[in-house]
Amino acid sequence: MSANSHSRRQHAGDVLTSRAVQAGTLALIDVAPLRSNDPQARAAVAAQIRAACVDNGFFVIRNHGVSEYLQQQLFTQAADLFALPDAEKRLLDKSLSAANRGYEALGNQQLQPGSLPDLKEGYYMGRDLAADHPQVLAGKFNHGPNVWPTQLPQFRPLMESYLQQITELAELLMRGLALSLNLPENHFDDFCHEPLTTLRLLHYPPQPVDAAANQRGAGAHTDFGGLTLLLQDAVGGLQVWSEADQCWLDIAPQAGTYIINIGDMFARWTNDLYRSTLHRVINRSGRERYSIPFFYSGNADHRVECLPGCCDSGETPRYAATTVEQHYREMYRRTYSAQPPASPPSGRQATTEVH
Repeated sequence: MSANSHSRRQHAGDVLTSRAVQAGTLALIDVAPLRSNDPQARAAVAAQIRAACVDNGFFVIRNHGVSEYLQQQLFTQAADLFALPDAEKRLLDKSLSAANRGYEALGNQQLQPGSLPDLKEGYYMGRDLAADHPQVLAGKFNHGPNVWPTQLPQFRPLMESYLQQITELAELLMRGLALSLNLPENHFDDFCHEPLTTLRLLHYPPQPVDAAANQRGAGAHTDFGGLTLLLQDAVGGLQVWSEADQCWLDIAPQAGTYIINIGDMFARWTNDLYRSTLHRVINRSGRERYSIPFFYSGNADHRVECLPGCCDSGETPRYAATTVEQHYREMYRRTYSAQPPASPPSGRQATTEVH
């Protein structure tokens, strides 16, 4: 994260007010044509993606192809999981996992310096790799087996089915992003091979009516990685920082859609042509809020350097070349002021990604 990003985060974190987003403020993009055989139709979608990413890096997609029934089953499983007794959830704590998988307790994370611990609890999953998988044996960052709550027999098959569908959607969006950057549609295929992914279930209790001014469900942050695909319930609470308006925008949920945003690594990849924007969560609804973000960051060994067309007219790239894994380790080091081991230290997590 640049010094300017840090300054923007500090400023935005001091702003408590927000305003509701009017319909159409975030681009709503029908991504079904990305599956068509019509190159012009695919290019038209890519043009919409480009405009949104240059603007603020956030957009909404519909006709995404993920089963609505499966989505609702995930929310049911999330509610059942977080309703388990604390003692049972602690047995699933991610501090017990070498791959940062499992349960994260309420208040365990503090995304925004100077604020109170975040008012949320979570559960981490990803690509499920056995302990003897070559990437796990090599100590690849956040690679390893998932932790499955045996108290919920349908949890694992539902999550695995969703991971497959949401990964396929992420790959579709990567093809759209390639076109949006005037690159061949398959430009990111190697990046998509054996990707680093994180699926999170999040539970936000209602914001107390007497909450301190610096109490938030999730403090102001940008996402570390490539692409975020957010499924949220009807409660609301997500806010996106508007640099133009110098205020937070309340992003109202829209049924049948995903909210997509660009992370720091993808912004770096485009020499900041595409933007990674600050966002936060404050659940003032008086109800329980559940959200299910999926973070797609690509192959750990993939080289990340200024993409063709993003450094035209002799412009010098703002960032040195890196890899996906090196980027994540550097983001972790900046966050915690210590070089991480192959897996995060007990009780800490390796990413600020959260919705």
